[in-house]
Amino acid sequence: MVCAQKGYPLVVTMAENFSIERRKMLRFLGAKVVLTPADQMGTGMLAKAVELAQEHGWFLCHQFENEANAEMHSQTTAPEILESFADTGLDYWVIGFGTGGTLKCVSRVLKQQSPATRVIVCEPDNSPVLASGIPQARNPDGSPAESHKAFRPHLMQGWSPDFIPKLVGDSSVDGKWIDELIPVKGVDAIHCSQQLAREEGIFVGISSGATFAGALSVCRGALAGSNLLCMLPDTGERYLSTPLFEDIAEQMTGEEIEISRSTASFRFDVAPAATEEAESLPATKAAHKFVTRITREYKVVMFALEWCEFCWSVRKLFAKLGVEYKSDDLDSTEYAENDWGGDILRALT
Repeated sequence: MVCAQKGYPLVVTMAENFSIERRKMLRFLGAKVVLTPADQMGTGMLAKAVELAQEHGWFLCHQFENEANAEMHSQTTAPEILESFADTGLDYWVIGFGTGGTLKCVSRVLKQQSPATRVIVCEPDNSPVLASGIPQARNPDGSPAESHKAFRPHLMQGWSPDFIPKLVGDSSVDGKWIDELIPVKGVDAIHCSQQLAREEGIFVGISSGATFAGALSVCRGALAGSNLLCMLPDTGERYLSTPLFEDIAEQMTGEEIEISRSTASFRFDVAPAATEEAESLPATKAAHKFVTRITREYKVVMFALEWCEFCWSVRKLFAKLGVEYKSDDLDSTEYAENDWGGDILRALT
C-alpha cells in the first residue's frame, strides 16, 4: 500500500503454499510476487529475496533483523498498551511471533515500565523452535543460516517461520524478556478463529486464532480479576483458500434451502411468473432477422450480459481453450436504444 502511494516498485518473495489471497492482494496493489518451492520453506523465500536484491541492486528490507521494525513498536504499540492499562495494570501480554518486531520492543518496554506484566509467547505445538532450546545458526548479519532443527510445517501462516528471527532471539536469548512459552494446537487455532467470528464478530485468521487459544489457556490458570491483552494482528480475508474455510459452503446448505422455500417467490426451484410486459411485447421481425444473420456469420456466438458472473466464467473458458467467438452484451449501452437488447432476448426466448 505504501509502495503504491509512494510510487516504489515492490517485489515480494513468498512460499507457494501460502494462501492464494495473499499473492492476489499484493498483485492487486501493483506488487510483483515471486513464488518459491514449498519444501524450501521460509528460509527459501528469504534466500530468494537476498539473491534478487544482490542481483538487481534492490533495497532489501531485512524485516527479520531490521531494528527499525522493532523500534517503531517502542514508539507506538508499547506506549499505547501502557496508556490503555494505566489505571488497572496489565498482568499478561500474549502474542505469537512472525518477524519478532512487535515481540522484541513491546516486551522490552513492558519489562522496563510494567515489570509485573508477564510476557507469554505462543508457538505451534508441533514446531516449538523456541521451547526446544536449540540455538539458531546465523549468518554474520543475523539472518538464518539454515532451517531450525525443531521446525515442522504447521497451519499458522505468518507465525513461527522455519527459523528463529534475530529480533525474536534478541527477546528470548539475549534480552530474557519472555516469561513463558505456550504450545498451541492447529485445531484449537481454527476453532478459536471460528468462535471469534461467530460469537464476537471479530474476523481474524488462523494465526490470530492460535494466539487467542493461547490466551484462553492463560486465563484458565490466572487469578480472578487478572487483566490480559491478546494481540490479533491479521484478518480472515487472507485465509479463504486455507483449511480455515474448508467447511464453509459455497452453495446453499439444506437448512438455507428450507429457509428459501418458506416463502413463495425468488427461488431456484420455482420458475418466475411471466410478466405482463413480456407477454405483451413479442419479439420484432428485426430481432429475429438479427439473430438468424449473426448465428450464420459466426461459428460461436455468445448472447451475454456484460457483467454476469456466468458469462464471465464462459469467457474465461473460451480464452483458456483459444475459442474465437462473437459476444453481444444485450444489457450494454450499445443495445439500450428502444430496448434493442430486450427485443433480441425475446427473439432468443
